[in-house]
Amino acid sequence: MRVIASLVLLASATVAIAAADQSLRAEVGKPLQAAKDLLQQQKYRDALGKVDEAAAIPKLTPYERFIIDRMRGAAAGGAGDTATALKSFDSALASGLMTKTDELPTLEIMIGLAYSGKNYAKAADTLRKYRQDGGNNPAVLALLPQVLYLSGRFADAAKELSALLAAQEAAGKAPTEDQLELLASCAIKQNDTAGYVVALTKLVIYHPKASYWNDLIARTATKSGFSNKLALDTYRLRVETGTISSAADYVDAIELSLQAGYPGEAQQFLDQGNKVGVLGKGAARDLDRQARLKAMVARKIAEDKTSLAASETQAGQQPGGDGLVNTGLAYAGYGQFDKALSLIQKGIAKGKLKDADEARLHLAYVQIRAGKKDEALKSLSQVKGKNGTADLARLWQIKLGGR
Repeated sequence: MRVIASLVLLASATVAIAAADQSLRAEVGKPLQAAKDLLQQQKYRDALGKVDEAAAIPKLTPYERFIIDRMRGAAAGGAGDTATALKSFDSALASGLMTKTDELPTLEIMIGLAYSGKNYAKAADTLRKYRQDGGNNPAVLALLPQVLYLSGRFADAAKELSALLAAQEAAGKAPTEDQLELLASCAIKQNDTAGYVVALTKLVIYHPKASYWNDLIARTATKSGFSNKLALDTYRLRVETGTISSAADYVDAIELSLQAGYPGEAQQFLDQGNKVGVLGKGAARDLDRQARLKAMVARKIAEDKTSLAASETQAGQQPGGDGLVNTGLAYAGYGQFDKALSLIQKGIAKGKLKDADEARLHLAYVQIRAGKKDEALKSLSQVKGKNGTADLARLWQIKLGGR
């Protein structure tokens, strides 16, 4: 907000209005005209002195006091005397003599002065009056959540910001990163975990930085009721979002893959860890562990490839579909996605699953790996489990661009 320029314009307009009105005496108008000239020369303290000269004239009329208050507000604002400027403008507004045409611009100037003077409580109150009186400048209204936050009114700031963001989204306009970070900060200040996750979710939707994804995935995986069985699924999402970067995490993901019976996927984690440069370095103890793990992956792959066809046959003979789903995931680890999808879909159709939502989540994961985005989104929308599967499905939907 260009407050100083607005103050000079306001002073000029005030003098022009007063000059056209016969009720302003010449002895009052003369110093005010001089004050306007000084304002245009950016001599704000001198201008304020001329306004005080006019104010000292005896028996001022209500109208003369109104004009003087407006001019004093302009001069004091330019001089950096925010308190005097705001008090003067408040007096002018309270006089009942200000036209509706002048009221909103004056309130805008007061908002700018209060904000620049770090009088955030005054800025918030003036903003609400501005909005109540019909002010609709988006740049001005967007300051309200910020000044409420800066004045320590975090709940009010979150409420105003949520309403503003909802309106923006309804209009097809993406919230800015600063707005969403402010919403997240409001939640943190109130120890509102749910509110923080809402803000964080919007951040990964509109501004998907790895740091936001890392925080959101971590909070999802540690929430109450989230199953430990989904640890490998969490790593799968972390790879896709670029949030797995340490050697320890890659080692953990490799071990989980082996424990689940997916050595092909373990090899994928191993290759990715080498590609990003976090494996194959570090202390001797860590390198030894990685070497043993690498050898184990190679051995398990050799065993798996000789037994996978037999496992598929055995899975087809089982009364339930879990074996087919698991065998499909094993094939996916070797990049055989068509085969994998066929088996997983047969397993889901067969039924009698230990966790149907987990099976659908795995179907969606393989569809994602196979480049079948639309099919994956459809599968993800069917995941409703309360053990964390629905939470992971929601994050995958966001990653795929679903809302």
